[in-house]
Amino acid sequence: MTEVHYDVDDDTIAVVEDTDLPRRLKNEVYETLEARDGATVEDADELAKAVETRYLDTRVDPLDPVGTVSAQSIGEPGTQLTMNTFHYAGVAEIDVTQGLPRLIELVDARKTPDTPMMTVYLEGEYATERERAHEVVWKIEATKILALGDVSTNVADMRVQISLNQDTLEERMITPEEVAEIIEDSLGVSTVQQGTQIEFGPEEPSYRDLLQLVEELRDITFKGIEDISRVVIRREELDEGEEFVLYTEGSAFGDILEIEGVDASRTTCNNIHEIRRNLGIEAAREAIIEETNNTLAEQGLDDVNVRHLMLVADIMTNRGEIESIGRHGISGSKESVLARAAFEVTVNHLLNAAIHGEIDELDGVTENVIVGKPIKLGTGDVDLRMGSTTSGGSQAD
Repeated sequence: MTEVHYDVDDDTIAVVEDTDLPRRLKNEVYETLEARDGATVEDADELAKAVETRYLDTRVDPLDPVGTVSAQSIGEPGTQLTMNTFHYAGVAEIDVTQGLPRLIELVDARKTPDTPMMTVYLEGEYATERERAHEVVWKIEATKILALGDVSTNVADMRVQISLNQDTLEERMITPEEVAEIIEDSLGVSTVQQGTQIEFGPEEPSYRDLLQLVEELRDITFKGIEDISRVVIRREELDEGEEFVLYTEGSAFGDILEIEGVDASRTTCNNIHEIRRNLGIEAAREAIIEETNNTLAEQGLDDVNVRHLMLVADIMTNRGEIESIGRHGISGSKESVLARAAFEVTVNHLLNAAIHGEIDELDGVTENVIVGKPIKLGTGDVDLRMGSTTSGGSQAD
């Protein structure tokens, strides 16, 4: 049973549970008791017993088919999702895959999402001052040559001419000398730089080489992260007050976390594989839960119990890697031959099982349905056997 201890000296109430209540639930009980002025030992005892009773009632019974219930609970409302929805709540400038395509991306564990993006939170004065926030923006957003000035070709002299914009250079905190140096390192050419004018050309006069240099010049990233094409800065009202938040098109999660001014504890991205590489498998599990929950909520399906999504995330990450729910992942690695065959490429699975002499123990739901046996869940897990007794009669076990 739950015991409630009241300390007279420091006027605090502590709840001690014999049952293994989750830490989050215990903390919630403590906070509720502390917030309630004039709470007596009787009040605390009543609350603690009520919490314990509710917790025990919500636990799953042994042999309950949690996987099947979760699949149904997510699958049924999932069929009501809009087929193609591109938007991001509150950020009209950023297109992000939502709805059913996003849900499919998550359960398929795609290596890269169709529309990768990051939500970058800032810390200190970077979060409150627009100028400091823009400093972070230019460290993140990929700066190409066309953002810095105009590019033209002088065919007569076989030269590429760049006219840089002084205001843009100052805004993005880069000098003409740095631009010229990056061009030399990237293209292997010699440049002539005078003020904001830069010239260079191929070693041998060649119109084809000249055009090739222009194409390569446009691909160079002079500042920022190459994978991030655009950054939108917005002032938002958060729990900590008003602050600037950055939304990016493209993601480079590991690089972002190392930039000065970025709050690594809150910054996130929608690529679960990047999160796993940089923060570990537990963080990836949380990201899967969060992303699927948000996707369903945006479609008005926030009544799907988060425990079902947690089970899916657990199955996808319990081996230390992110596995898809499909024949190349979880469904294709099941022990049961019939369960694998029921999902996809039936003949191949049966043929391979026959070649290798595999045995199906008929432990799961799918394989027992196929062969017409009761599934081993709930009452189906009870066996009745007849055995002989010492007196020569028979008894039921």
